[in-house]
Amino acid sequence: MAEFRLHCFAQSGNAYKAALMLELSGLDWEPVFVDYFHGETRTEQWRSDINDMGEVPVLEHGAERISQSGVILDYLAGLTGRFAPADEAERRDVWRWILFDNHKFTSYFATLRFLIGLSGSPETPVTEFLRTRALGAYGVVEKRLAVHPYLAADRPTIADLSLAGYVFMPEPTGIDPAQFPAIEAWKARISTLPGWRHPYDLLPGAPADWRVKAAD
Repeated sequence: MAEFRLHCFAQSGNAYKAALMLELSGLDWEPVFVDYFHGETRTEQWRSDINDMGEVPVLEHGAERISQSGVILDYLAGLTGRFAPADEAERRDVWRWILFDNHKFTSYFATLRFLIGLSGSPETPVTEFLRTRALGAYGVVEKRLAVHPYLAADRPTIADLSLAGYVFMPEPTGIDPAQFPAIEAWKARISTLPGWRHPYDLLPGAPADWRVKAAD
């Protein structure tokens, strides 16, 4: 058995954050597929045995069982020293971006992507609202990355891995990436890190035809 086990599935950008950290850090880990789309996380057994919040990712490491992607990233950075803040001031800035990610950058975009890209919802006032909010959050990150190579330091940190959770997902959202050249350049820098893999190559449960759909 691997040293680390990650309960996850490919369509979860939050799971990708943790998986990417494990992979880039060269850790001995294995994915444990969670059948989210058939309700596994909503069962009483899963919530009693794995995570009472009913969410992925969940990281198992020895006797530790850790949920919430930001906490997992922080835990792994503390263990390995990889992508960790250099001092307390940098740590505060890392967490400033992780909290912004969870509250706005990932939150609005991931919900929009689920409705449009995964559920096939038509355009509604809800999707219009989510896209407007996602564009606002993207604008904040674009402005930052236009003058800094990474979010919280001059090198990648767990803040970058957190915000990278959904930006590589191939499903349509009605947001044109070309509007955000600094974010696209940052994505390219992330994707050249040794060990980087696309979420649908790294995590179990990806649709077999995702490359074809992404090219459309």
